[in-house]
Amino acid sequence: MNIDRIVLAFAGSVVLVSLFLAQFVSPYWLLLTGFVGLNMLQASFTGFCPLAMILKRLGCRSGCAFQ
Repeated sequence: MNIDRIVLAFAGSVVLVSLFLAQFVSPYWLLLTGFVGLNMLQASFTGFCPLAMILKRLGCRSGCAFQ
């Protein structure tokens, strides 16, 4: 798996978990969903993604989005 796929899988998982928590715990968990969405939006314009930087240092294979 390359960095691009890991980042997308992680973001999707966080969104799904926060939606579950918003439904059953507190609607404030939707703020986490909003944060993930904003981070994905800014990463699409700037190419800066903290998770991608961490994964690159851990030795994960680069994809075409985060080089």
